[in-house]
Amino acid sequence: MDTQTWDALAASMKNAYTAGLAEGAVPRPVIMPLVRGELVGLIWLRDVETGKDALTGIAQLSNIAAAAGADEVVLAWETRDVSAVCEVPSADPAPCLNMVHATRDGHTLHRFPYAEQAAGDSPEGPTAVVPQWLPAPEPQPGGELIPPVRAAVDYSFVPLDIDHPSPFGVTVVLMEEDGYNVRLTEAFAL
Repeated sequence: MDTQTWDALAASMKNAYTAGLAEGAVPRPVIMPLVRGELVGLIWLRDVETGKDALTGIAQLSNIAAAAGADEVVLAWETRDVSAVCEVPSADPAPCLNMVHATRDGHTLHRFPYAEQAAGDSPEGPTAVVPQWLPAPEPQPGGELIPPVRAAVDYSFVPLDIDHPSPFGVTVVLMEEDGYNVRLTEAFAL
C-alpha cells in the first residue's frame, strides 16, 4: 500500500471517530479490503451481542475480503469498545483507535490514542466528546492483535469455497442480509 492511500484511510478513520464521538458513540469495527492497491469498500460490523456473537461477527468481517481475493486489508477498531463487547481484557493505550494493515505475509499494528474532552451536556443522551489525538506510538510490525481481529486478518486471505457463479456478489448479499453495512467502491459495485 502506498503512503498516500494509507494516509487517506487513516485520516478517514480519524474523521469517522471524531464524528462518532460527537454523537456519543465510537464507530463499529470496519474492514477495508484492497485488491492490487484498489479499495474494494468498507464493511462495518453488524449489530452483535456481547460475547461469542461479537467474536464471530468481527471474524466474519473477513468474508468479503476473502471473496474479493484481497491482497491487503486494513481493519480499524476502538480498544475499549471491542474489549467490552468481546469480553476480553483491554490493552493499552485506551481509549485508542487501532488500525492494522495486513497482507498474506504479515501485519503492522498502528495505534492512535486519544483523550476524551467533553463537548457539552445533552439532556437527550450521552455526553458527546471530542477526541484530542495524542502522539501515536511507532507502528508495530507483527504487533499483538486481540483474537477476533487476528481471526479476521487471517481469514481475509483464505479463499472462500462457494459453489456460485459470483462468489463475491453472493458474499456481499449474504453479509448485507446478516446486517453488515457494506459500502463498495464504484470499481467493485454490484
